[in-house]
Amino acid sequence: MTSSAVDPQVLSRARRQVFLALFIAVAVVLHVFETLLPTPVPWLRLGLANVMTVLALYLYDGKAAWTVSLMRTGLGALLLGRLFGPGFWLALAGTLLATSAMIVLYRAAGRYLSPIGISAVGAAGHALGQVLAARLLIIQHDAIWQILPVFLLFSVVSGVLTGWLAAVLLARLATHPAFQRANVIAGEEREEERKL
Repeated sequence: MTSSAVDPQVLSRARRQVFLALFIAVAVVLHVFETLLPTPVPWLRLGLANVMTVLALYLYDGKAAWTVSLMRTGLGALLLGRLFGPGFWLALAGTLLATSAMIVLYRAAGRYLSPIGISAVGAAGHALGQVLAARLLIIQHDAIWQILPVFLLFSVVSGVLTGWLAAVLLARLATHPAFQRANVIAGEEREEERKL
């Protein structure tokens, strides 16, 4: 048996694609599972699928977080038969605002905030995005803003929970050889980009 030399960057990219596909699959399963659970309000969910978006952001970058969150929203709606329905637009608006907020905050203060803080901000952004979309598309009355404080409170609490789960998973994955080498290569690529 012979062994061949593999370019470390090619291997890193292949690992990234495999793990992002895994993150997307887990996120879609969690999204569908949560949607099937009964809740008092149709769009009130814990947001467990957001754990995968936070993992992608911390282990890779903002582009990976966008990939996981948008694919989860699209594939989840497709599997549930809700693609382009009102729930899809609410979820998409929440996803866009949440992912944007998490990426901006991570880039600005990622060293000082744990995944719990990033996730809580993302959850608040998701709630705000959903209420804004509901106001514009479904309930065109100012009374909808009255549910925002309760919705934000629930979202931040659930964001803390999902952030804690993400932090636990990040601690476990940090010891995995695939992510240790990926972090070294990603750091080298960032240094090369800064020099240019």
